[in-house]
Amino acid sequence: MAITKKEQRRVIDKVFILLGVATMLVLLAAGGIAWKGYSFATHQVRTELSSQRIFFPPKGSPAIAALPAADQAQINKYAGQQLATGDQAKVYANNFIGVHLGEIAGGKTYAEISSEALSNPTDQKLQAQKSTLFQGETLRGLLLSAGYSYWTMGMLARDAAVAFFAGAAAMFVLVLLGLGRLAVKR
Repeated sequence: MAITKKEQRRVIDKVFILLGVATMLVLLAAGGIAWKGYSFATHQVRTELSSQRIFFPPKGSPAIAALPAADQAQINKYAGQQLATGDQAKVYANNFIGVHLGEIAGGKTYAEISSEALSNPTDQKLQAQKSTLFQGETLRGLLLSAGYSYWTMGMLARDAAVAFFAGAAAMFVLVLLGLGRLAVKR
């Protein structure tokens, strides 16, 4: 017994509907995993940064007024707020700590001052600069890597989750259209 073209088309429609359902389920699972990554990353960053109790200087404070204009503008966005997000961590690290680190030893880095301090171990000024630069660059690095970078990965996971969920919604509509087509062709 030969299969008619109408029966062949029904089989093809059923296969595409099943593939649509499978794709929708995969997209929903991927969206759920990405959303979990977003939630974990942002919660972790907020918890860790908040526990450090770092606050931006208040608006109009001498600490902000001493900064270059571009850095003042960035710091004033968050003036008086507690540091709790990756975006805040980036601004604090680059536009506050970074500016102050640049003032410690005429713009020299920890590595440069450390080399000078090793060759002149009795110079107390160099030793103090070395210590301050080490602490400041360590804090700045931690804020940028653990705060800003991890936060950014969370934001990317959020965006991916939204895209996966949108794809799943589109597949749901296509599956419904396929089911409607199958029901009409009976």
